[in-house]
Amino acid sequence: MVAAAVSTTEAALENQRLGGLQLRVAALCTLVQICDGYDLNSVAWAVPSLIHDWHLPPSTFTMAFLWSSIGIMVGALSAGPIGDRFGRRPLLLASLTIFGIASLLSALVGSLSMLSLLRFFTGIGIGGGFSGAAALAGDYTPHRLRATMIMATFTGAPLGGFLGGQIVALLLGEFGWRMIFVLGGIFPLALLPVLVLWLPESPRFLAARQDLSPRNVALLRRLDITSAQSDAVDVARGNPIWMLFGPAYVLQTVLLWIIFFCSLLNLFLFAYWMPTVLNLIGISPAQSVFAASLRDLGAIFAVLYLGLAIDRMGPERALALHYAAGAVFIAVIAFFALPYFVLCVIIFLAGMTIIGSQTGVNGACGKLYPARMRTCGIGWALGIGRLGGIVAPVLGGYLLAVGLPPTRIFLVAGLFALIAAAATSLLAFRNTRVESA
Repeated sequence: MVAAAVSTTEAALENQRLGGLQLRVAALCTLVQICDGYDLNSVAWAVPSLIHDWHLPPSTFTMAFLWSSIGIMVGALSAGPIGDRFGRRPLLLASLTIFGIASLLSALVGSLSMLSLLRFFTGIGIGGGFSGAAALAGDYTPHRLRATMIMATFTGAPLGGFLGGQIVALLLGEFGWRMIFVLGGIFPLALLPVLVLWLPESPRFLAARQDLSPRNVALLRRLDITSAQSDAVDVARGNPIWMLFGPAYVLQTVLLWIIFFCSLLNLFLFAYWMPTVLNLIGISPAQSVFAASLRDLGAIFAVLYLGLAIDRMGPERALALHYAAGAVFIAVIAFFALPYFVLCVIIFLAGMTIIGSQTGVNGACGKLYPARMRTCGIGWALGIGRLGGIVAPVLGGYLLAVGLPPTRIFLVAGLFALIAAAATSLLAFRNTRVESA
């Protein structure tokens, strides 16, 4: 009876239709990612101005970048067990509150040490937001379109980076760097009441609960789930971290961690150092922010084709080719002195392939793990990947400090893009496939 109930419940969820409810959840998760993407980039946008205001050399801001990445790692690692055991919705509400308040307080700082401390707390909220939004979007998506939908919501992060970069480029000269953090706090805090009113909990968590409100009972009925199936849903009943290393998932987990490490090292090397590098080669702070934001615009374009390619071809071929192409564009940025317009185009293409690949692997990760370990799978992959995010600011600062020509610091990104391509191709040897029903 239990096995039959599991089959019925999971069949309803894994084959649900895309309707108003599903699209609403996806839209709200995308808004969370937009806030995440803005706040992820905000400190990098502020650094070219802070270099002049605080009279500090560029390499000293490694501390702020480093603590931001450590915070994101802590948030992502904590989000997995919390989201899989206690629910995606409370995780998202707490995450937005934390990084919204921390961002507002960042506008008041007058020292690098205080900025670094607040960036740590901002990072904790960002890490939880990324993981929770991806997992919840996956819970409201049929299996056949899960990578596409998760990737679509993750385009919110580069969208936040791109639109935020345009806004900051326009306002920076008049209002100064503090405005960056004020906007970064207002956006997530204004989104909180919207989520409280309109964002539902994961249907699996609702189905496993007793004494549901009439509103939640009606929500489950829209998904063809009844309360009689409450003990037959795919939610974590043990430690979801240990599940990642079960015989069926260990190879997949290790390979995904390698991919996320390499991919996020590249993402954070670009996110933290590109505005400063462009400023060092003679481009104004406002133009540097504008050009750097084009990598996020490129990542948005990747969703138009990469999510469908992953769902239809599998991540092995689609992502391996994408990462390899990104290495080529990185080499062009590193080796050639380009006119500003051409540089902007190459940055766009590098973002489409490198940052777009990270968005794609987020979607693939949400598809490759079953619901009972989805937040943990995504959260721990992002968390371990954030070790690359921790390495990136230190590595970039070191290479600048030893006198390497500014654009040459991105050569290491090309190497790690090739490693990510190789690890992605090896996913073909994983010994598990997530059930579609």
